[in-house]
Order: sequence, then C-alpha cells, then structure tokens
Amino acid sequence: MIRLEHFGRQDFEQLISWIDSPEFLMQWAGPHFSYPLDVKQLNQYIKGANEENSKVHIYKVILDETNETIGHISLNNIDLKNRSARIGKVLLGDTDIRGKGIGQQMVIELLNIAFDHLSLHRVGLGVFAFNESAIKSYEKVGFVKEGLLRDVRKVGDEYWSLWEMSMLESEWRKT
Repeated sequence: MIRLEHFGRQDFEQLISWIDSPEFLMQWAGPHFSYPLDVKQLNQYIKGANEENSKVHIYKVILDETNETIGHISLNNIDLKNRSARIGKVLLGDTDIRGKGIGQQMVIELLNIAFDHLSLHRVGLGVFAFNESAIKSYEKVGFVKEGLLRDVRKVGDEYWSLWEMSMLESEWRKT
C-alpha cells in the first residue's frame, strides 16, 4: 500500500508546502528547524543522509496505487555500536488520508529497515503528549511509553510535554 524511498532535493517544495505554521513545524520536527521551513534548512538536513553507515536515513512516503508522495519519516541518531536509533519527523502531509492506518504502516516500514536491515536492538521516539492519535498509533505498532518529559518545549505562551517511547528487537520479532 505504501513504500519508503529516500528523500531528496526534488522533494523539498512539497514538504515545505505541508508546513503551514510555526506550531506545526515544532510538532513535526521539534527545535531542529525554524519557521518558515526553506530550501537552505532542508539542504543542511539531508547533508550526509542516506549513505552507507550514515547516522540518518530520511524517507518520503509514497502511496503505491497513485505513486504520489503522501508523507515523510526519518530514522536518526543511528548508533550501530549500541544498535539503536530514533524515529523522527513523522508526517502524513495529505490531511484527507489521516486516521486510516497509513501512519502505522509508515512506522512499520521504517521498523523493518531498523530491525531487519540495520540489525538494531532498540528504536525510540518522542511524541508530544497532546498528540493522542499518534500515541495510540505507536502503541498499536508495539511501542511502549517509557516516561513523560514534562513541559519540555515552550511554544508561544504554553509548554508542551513529551512522551518518550521505544520498541526493542524482541518486541518487534513478536509482532
């Protein structure tokens, strides 16, 4: 139903079009970018990514039936010595297809790369506590909540808390 392909310069404009506010940018990428997202920031983002032994693999998500790019996801902080990594920047750009399980498929495809191709032992992620649909989706895939980082990001006049979640290789093998 979907496939992951490496994200590159040809994908910049579409990703930029999906990021419509500073709050959405923070929710999607944390403090790694500043609003408005632009080509210069994305050039820096992909520098050294998607290469053999790279610490970052960045993907666009393609819907098989239409061959259209519908999302974005990354595997970063790849540490082959400790066999760990972190999922980040999970985004379904087309709001019409949210809530249909595609986000779970995206994460499963990335976990397949992490556990079956990179032979990792642990994959973690962070998700803001108010994003209940994402939390439920990660739990359905098999992620476990490890702890809540309270008021970890200041956005405007409010603070956002972040759940740390992870999955171990043994849990992946059971699914």
